[in-house]
Amino acid sequence: MKTKKIPAIVMAAMLLTASMATAVASATFRDVLELPSAASRYAATSLLIGVAMAGMRIVGVGQHGHIVYSDDQGKKWLQASVPVSSDLVAVQFPTPQKGWAVGHDGVVLHSSDGGATWVKQFDGRVAARLMESVYAGSAAADEIQKNSSQEADKPFMDVCFENETTGFIVGAFSLIFRTTDGGKNWSPWYDRIDNPRRFHLYAIRSIGQDIYITAEQGTVFKLDRQAGRFTAIKTPYAGSYFGITGTSGALVAFGMRGNAYRSRDNGSNWQKVETGVPVGLVGATMTGEGKLVLVSQGGHILVSSDNGASFVPIKMDHPVPAAAVVALGTETVAMVGPLGAKVQSIK
Repeated sequence: MKTKKIPAIVMAAMLLTASMATAVASATFRDVLELPSAASRYAATSLLIGVAMAGMRIVGVGQHGHIVYSDDQGKKWLQASVPVSSDLVAVQFPTPQKGWAVGHDGVVLHSSDGGATWVKQFDGRVAARLMESVYAGSAAADEIQKNSSQEADKPFMDVCFENETTGFIVGAFSLIFRTTDGGKNWSPWYDRIDNPRRFHLYAIRSIGQDIYITAEQGTVFKLDRQAGRFTAIKTPYAGSYFGITGTSGALVAFGMRGNAYRSRDNGSNWQKVETGVPVGLVGATMTGEGKLVLVSQGGHILVSSDNGASFVPIKMDHPVPAAAVVALGTETVAMVGPLGAKVQSIK
């Protein structure tokens, strides 16, 4: 399989810890999937890549397995107890208490207390063995077998739960799994997505009654619930879409070089939205009053009050690069990125 580059914003370096095993310089390495994330006073101000709301709590995830949370609108941050040191890139809470985080090494973490403590439910090694078992003897078996030795370190890039039991995880090289029991068991959907070129799956979102996945080369997938598979949707853009947001009446897919496209018919037709941004749009959220917010790698914040038909930039004295964003209410958002977490007014 041809190797494709993954955007730098989701490619934080993996951490490996070595200890001397003998006096003859023989080193024993501890797997990051078995090494708990170290406590750090800088966890909230270092690289964070994903953010979500757990009820009224802000939860951010990032490098070295760092997970931080705030109960006072970002004034004070606490570090969560995490059993791995793998870099984490996305987090979601379908309920105030139950949430999931995903990242490098195929790791999937679960919290039942609003993000204060986490357990590992799944990882790349288990995913590789499961794929080999499920697809043994199928048309995809040779491809899966050929790549199984590499599957263990492939990242999951996003997570989407419709409720506290049913959800999807997606990642590099078309990795996609589904659970219906809260992550106790996962089923591969490698054969249930129209992605023969195995594009990276960057984001997955539930919008209205539909679920969408965004990927490379202008590709968007939509869940066909009756058929039990994701079907490809054509769009006018040829670059990568890093995410999708909106409502059932107006979707906005966004990605490289400030490109954004809008659909008012559930993905059948798309129109370009001028953003005025020259760099990647990497995160989106919707405020309590229905405004759409996009953030960029360059620190831009764009707000739409007309369901994504147009966006207005927010003026900031000190813009900071962003990786993800979540609304705190009607006039404030929490952003995370290379410099950690920041709460920003969008008035």
